Amino acid sequence: MISGIHLQEELKKAFLELGFEEMTDIQKKSIPLIQEGRDVIGQSQTGSGKTVAFGFPMLEKVQHNRGIQALVLVPTRELCEQVTSELRKFAKYKKANITPIYGGVSINPQIAHLKYADIVVGTPGRILDHLQRGTINLSGVKILVLDEADKMFEMGFIDDVKKIISQVPRERQTLLFSATISHQVHDIVQNYMKNPAKVKLQSYVEQEKMAQYFYNVNSRDKFSLLVHILKHESPKLAIIFCATRKRVDVVGTNLNRNGVKALSLHGGLSQNRRKKSLEMFHKNEATILVASDVAARGLDIKNVSHIINYDCPKTSKEYIHRIGRTARAGKEGKVLSLIAEPDYDNFRNVLGDRSIVVQQLQLPQFQRVQFAASIREHRPSQFGRPRAHYGPRRSYSGHSRTRYGEQRKPYHSGERSHSYEGRSQSPQSGERSSHHHGERRGSQQYGERRGSYHRRFR
Repeated sequence: MISGIHLQEELKKAFLELGFEEMTDIQKKSIPLIQEGRDVIGQSQTGSGKTVAFGFPMLEKVQHNRGIQALVLVPTRELCEQVTSELRKFAKYKKANITPIYGGVSINPQIAHLKYADIVVGTPGRILDHLQRGTINLSGVKILVLDEADKMFEMGFIDDVKKIISQVPRERQTLLFSATISHQVHDIVQNYMKNPAKVKLQSYVEQEKMAQYFYNVNSRDKFSLLVHILKHESPKLAIIFCATRKRVDVVGTNLNRNGVKALSLHGGLSQNRRKKSLEMFHKNEATILVASDVAARGLDIKNVSHIINYDCPKTSKEYIHRIGRTARAGKEGKVLSLIAEPDYDNFRNVLGDRSIVVQQLQLPQFQRVQFAASIREHRPSQFGRPRAHYGPRRSYSGHSRTRYGEQRKPYHSGERSHSYEGRSQSPQSGERSSHHHGERRGSQQYGERRGSYHRRFR
């Protein structure tokens, strides 16, 4: 018996070998309900132990070589691999074929593995592909798990999830885990769950051990301030959040050019490259990860000492998701937000949640560093061959360059170069323009405050 809960002997042995001394709150409350066969809604933040909460009781109900008996739906490829890896560890002493199913890789090996799968962990899009091809049979599913449901629906998978649910037997057990209960999550609960038991927990993060600060900084100085922070704070492990895929690439590349070893993670990278970045970060071979919100969602990365918001999130909910990766399990954590003029509206939205208290810091003296706002990349053509990116490119000095290297002057009249970081948000996507800072050259010392901006955010 562990924390008052009975587990099958082979699962109990694996639980103890994994170094778990006792169960977390969500595990203590959810596992007995799942063992009883109840539908369960688990509401808790990332890092609270949700995979253990549904994984062990699910494995108790699965029998080897009886077809697919459990389906776990997750929003991202990274989370799919992570959940699969954890479930395989849980099943070390129990025979169970656990198969990950996600896009971005060849479908043929998946078709072969599905013939022998007992449990499938998958993303909605690729599961639908298999359903349409007739290569997956969900008629024997006894347990359906929707993990990170709120994020899955934010990413637009609500219709896909409903189509998948329609292919699963009505007589099943449904488990839903989500950090928040949005309107779409509530719709799923109302229409597809039977008298669910709700387990709601407070944040796993220890707020008293988390320090939250922000700097008000000019857009052109933001990257230089970031380099200064990383070199002077020397974080054990840091995650830097950016608003767009292109911003992740540009910031990551410029950090490496300035002597700060950093890895990049976003949905546009190949699966192998994303997997390699995560493995290096987990092994502490690199201590800085530059990521987008979607790519980092749900990843269980331990011992993160710093969260840096290079771009401010749009809502308090996203802010809370980001900072929930530090100050865990009794360890201290620090959150630093770099707020420039384009971030003001988003930062006001974040501070609209009165539970979030962020203290403004005086800008330190820091050295301006070079920042290349445009990274020359090859784009894949329609037929898979590399295609060069032609046309003018924007240099960090604010001038565009032609294909053959001649400089063109900026379109605007006057001698001053222009920063493109302050463009307004896109009315459709809500994301800021993917243009970046126009860092000035030179090594002058900057650090003077340009007035108090604190009143703008309250």
